[in-house]
Amino acid sequence: MRKTIGASTGTAANLTGAGVGVALIDTGIAPVPGMPAAQVINGPDLSFESQSSSLRYLDTYGHGTHMAGIIIANDTATGTVGLAPKVKLTSIKVGTSNGAVDASQMIAAIDWVVAHRNDDPANPIRVINVSYGTGGTPNYWTDPVAFAAEQAWKAGIVVVAAVGNDGKQMSDPATDQFILNVGSADTRGTLSTSDDTISTFTSLTYNGPSNRRTDLLAPGQSILSLADPGSNIDATYTSARVGSTLFRGSGTSQATAVTSAAVALLLQARPSLTPDQVKYLLMNNGNVLTAGNAAGLGYRELNLANALAAPTPTVKQNFTWSNGSGSLEDARGGSHVVRDNVALTGEASIWGSLSTAAWASRSAGQSSWSGGQWMGHQLTGNGWTGTSWASKTWATATWTGQPWNGAASWTDPGWTGHYWSGHYWSNGTWTGHYWSSNDWSTAGWE
Repeated sequence: MRKTIGASTGTAANLTGAGVGVALIDTGIAPVPGMPAAQVINGPDLSFESQSSSLRYLDTYGHGTHMAGIIIANDTATGTVGLAPKVKLTSIKVGTSNGAVDASQMIAAIDWVVAHRNDDPANPIRVINVSYGTGGTPNYWTDPVAFAAEQAWKAGIVVVAAVGNDGKQMSDPATDQFILNVGSADTRGTLSTSDDTISTFTSLTYNGPSNRRTDLLAPGQSILSLADPGSNIDATYTSARVGSTLFRGSGTSQATAVTSAAVALLLQARPSLTPDQVKYLLMNNGNVLTAGNAAGLGYRELNLANALAAPTPTVKQNFTWSNGSGSLEDARGGSHVVRDNVALTGEASIWGSLSTAAWASRSAGQSSWSGGQWMGHQLTGNGWTGTSWASKTWATATWTGQPWNGAASWTDPGWTGHYWSGHYWSNGTWTGHYWSSNDWSTAGWE
């Protein structure tokens, strides 16, 4: 894979991601063979499964483990090594065994990363991997999910988001103009990009008022990474298994993880880069695809060597920032979590009512979290504690209250509904979501 993205020769060959922290907001990480414990830290578990001591932090779905493996795997059984094996990976679990996650959980998770990005001074969090998209496509300049992502960007964190896999319109937060969004390239199993095309499942554009297009393509088909035995996708898609430790997956989720690893390598080499500069370097220095369905469209595929060789640009994006006051319900679109046959709708987080305007003010001031409380709700413990297989772990807590129907317990099974980039599989591979890329445009930049 390093050869494919231009990371196997020259300066790139010696980069490991050391000293760079990456936050993986996903379905958790399982302590499987090949997952280096010293490189993983468990941040808070904000998923519904956090209320079960036997499920807390762990990846019951299989998605997060696959993403983590792309970045930091060290599987001695097969020799499989992640693209940035010395990255310090912080796992913030938001999804359950069926992928169920609400937009409010994603917002809280991003806020937490911003608040705790410098907890480990030797490995500050510089990248957020969001292989996820909400079910809605609201205007990004009012959307709360986009607003949360932009606060991370303003804090110096490169937010890398998958565009989606339904082959239609990209999802939120990839629709936000500021962040780096990623689609999947089909490499045709060769090292040369001359025959590479756009994966057919990719969601290329957002046809709303912002007319957003995909920033960058990265390899996203038939990607080998770590398996999570017993997880949902492992049990459902047995033909995707490769030996006892690996699993083959496809999707913009995988392409996003590849790109997050490349960003970490770039930041190791040039730590003073701003998120805007990282985005510019990767977008402008990829290989233009000319074959098949990519011919004449100007989409570029990730090439780290080219980015490392390019001079540091003096650029700044000047799009309209989101104000975050938009509707949570618009962000959800048609995707809702359900408990006891009651869907979570309207202006409420999974923990209770939420004024997005009030939240946006506190998020911008980095005060939405206080200890283990987010917007006044106790979601987790108040700090780092002890050690686990994954080094130190953020303390947990039991949620209180029943915010939308007052029945059942938080550990009640049967959560349904989700919109997780990479959630469906076909032909024995995990086919996630995909978006496209375009040539660099001066519009929106200074």
